[in-house]
Amino acid sequence: MSGFKRDFNGNAKKREDRPKPPPKQVAKNQYTPMFEALRDELDEHHDRRERIIKASRDITGLSKKIIFALQRVRKIEPNLPEKIQSEINTRLDDISKLLITIAPEIQGLNRYRYARSLMCLEELVEALTFAHYLKTQTLITPQQLVPIMQELAVRQAAAEDQVMTDVNDSTPAAPTPKPAPLTVDLTEDDYLFGVFDLTGEMMRFATTSTALTGTMTMATGSSSSSEKDEQPRTIVEDMHELGSLLEMLPPSGSRIQWEKKLDVTRQSVRKVERLGYDRTIRGSERPKGWIPDLADQQQPDDE
Repeated sequence: MSGFKRDFNGNAKKREDRPKPPPKQVAKNQYTPMFEALRDELDEHHDRRERIIKASRDITGLSKKIIFALQRVRKIEPNLPEKIQSEINTRLDDISKLLITIAPEIQGLNRYRYARSLMCLEELVEALTFAHYLKTQTLITPQQLVPIMQELAVRQAAAEDQVMTDVNDSTPAAPTPKPAPLTVDLTEDDYLFGVFDLTGEMMRFATTSTALTGTMTMATGSSSSSEKDEQPRTIVEDMHELGSLLEMLPPSGSRIQWEKKLDVTRQSVRKVERLGYDRTIRGSERPKGWIPDLADQQQPDDE
């Protein structure tokens, strides 16, 4: 079809090349520099936010892969299997690279300004607390997480410095002092919401390990306690204590998110309780590898 316009009789109209009007001149006054500075600041904010979101998405994926690797562990012991530990170290190296790229962007007030874009830290806390539990059967504290986060911030920088030292074979010049590496601080909400998510991973670990081993999970060597009358602590008791602790805490951050995570934690605790009770009361009747139907709806307790 022709691209020409036609008149009422079907004849092609002649195209008139009209000159384009000159662009309108933007009026400027004494307020123009202020608005241009605000425009540049907003553009910088949106660019920074996009970089943080992209890195956060990658950190979340790597943290989930660490959790998937930890779910292949079958018992609580101080040393993880070598293959799993090697995979975790590789993922942590990748996370370290990403944290270094966004660390300058989230210092000072920006740490809280972009808190919603840093949801990856909850997932990272969940992975670190789960790994700590599988090694020690204890809950890691916020104070114990501080050196771990600092180590993540410097491990990749140290590796790059070592590579540069190996490349430069000439006699090095006088060492110049380097500024301290920036770290990514964890907030109270990052830690607490990560612990909430930990209960779900503990429930999955308890279900899988109990089905494969036939016994409720406990730390290796717990049965050989110095006190013969002391019973080894199982994951059911750990879930009881952790669930009770989270129930007693006052809500923090978004109340809706807090209530949602607390409700999921209650469900995880009930599932592990049911698993432990069935294994204790009717364990002899259950074949090895038996798993209860945890998808059943829990009936509310009659008061």
